[in-house]
Amino acid sequence: MASREPTHSVLGSRPRSEFQRGRVLARDFYDRETELVARDMLGTVLECETEDGLASGIIVETEAYLGEHDLACHAAVGRTARTEHLYGPPGISYVYFIYGMYWCFNAVTREAGQPSAVLVRALEPLDGLALMHKRRPRIKNDVDLTNGPGKLCTALGITGAMTGKPLQGRPLLIREGESVPDDQVEVTTRIGITKSADWPLRWIVRGNRFVSRGKVSG
Repeated sequence: MASREPTHSVLGSRPRSEFQRGRVLARDFYDRETELVARDMLGTVLECETEDGLASGIIVETEAYLGEHDLACHAAVGRTARTEHLYGPPGISYVYFIYGMYWCFNAVTREAGQPSAVLVRALEPLDGLALMHKRRPRIKNDVDLTNGPGKLCTALGITGAMTGKPLQGRPLLIREGESVPDDQVEVTTRIGITKSADWPLRWIVRGNRFVSRGKVSG
């Protein structure tokens, strides 16, 4: 039987202004096993403030990348100029370029010297919706604004200039949102990779319509 098209959102019918935004996540939030951080980032709020204004979204999809032994992780090639920020300290950003077109945002985890991070794959748009549409003018609906790692970086204005920056202050930070119960979370294998592709290291909000295309929950 074909899976049902995801229809739910974290907000439901509430106005975006009613979503609970808490304090900025401290560095020790990230100083843990990457899998735990990836799970707990669901429901938190990623914010980016530039000269154009503030844009944010609720994190609804994450993937964990675990270090040099993880062949899908950039650290598999060792410590290089590109991967330097993956080696810590925890609680900083790792932003990289793919396909010569898109930036991707990661939150660095574990203690310094242990290269690992959580890739944010999808957001449910929250603040700055008009600004997001201005940055992605061809997109006519809200769902397609941020349902992929490259898309959300474009919509929020995240660029490579923000790599290596602490996630406890502007321009880029993650703050407490609303917790997602375990029965609303699904874990799958990672998508869009060919190496270590069978590792179950992708966390999504079950049935959320803003999750990136691919293996989504019904």
